[in-house]
Amino acid sequence: MSLKEHVYSVLMVSASESFTENVMRFLPESTYRPVKTAKSVSEAQRIIAERPYDLIIINTPLPDDFGAKFAIDISDRSPSVVLLFVRSDNYHDVYDKVSDFGVFTVRKPLPTQNVTQALDFIKATRERLRKMEKKSVSLEEKMMEIKIVNRAKWTLINSLNMSEEDAHRYIEKQAMDRCVSKRIIAEEIIRSYDR
Repeated sequence: MSLKEHVYSVLMVSASESFTENVMRFLPESTYRPVKTAKSVSEAQRIIAERPYDLIIINTPLPDDFGAKFAIDISDRSPSVVLLFVRSDNYHDVYDKVSDFGVFTVRKPLPTQNVTQALDFIKATRERLRKMEKKSVSLEEKMMEIKIVNRAKWTLINSLNMSEEDAHRYIEKQAMDRCVSKRIIAEEIIRSYDR
């Protein structure tokens, strides 16, 4: 599946109008929407409180904070991918502070082709995070199913004096015979016996 098929929501945080206008040229609506802008950390925090964004682009420094701590906070507590632009003379210091948190750091001024490349990197990273999120949800669902099936087994053991093996076999057989998941059978057992 090509990355071109995906659409990415973007929050650009920059006090510089010229920076914002420059980067906006690289954000076609076919791939990037919505694109929101903020001029300070506090404004960006209000915007993020309303909804999550796939990509967050931060141009440092910002009027109410440099922007590195904000980048770390967002990267640490959300699935957003953060791209932090810093002046060349600050690059190494900032990179050392933010890299462990998964924040991408880029020197500015940045040649045009490198902006496109940086955006490609963060899009690829966002797709990787999406896949990990799906796996995490799938694992959570599987763990929940195991808990429910175990609870149903114990319900059968306590209510019908079945052995654990018999209870397990009963749930599996009912699921196969009715062509439904073990979870559905387990939920029915719990509703029937566990009152």
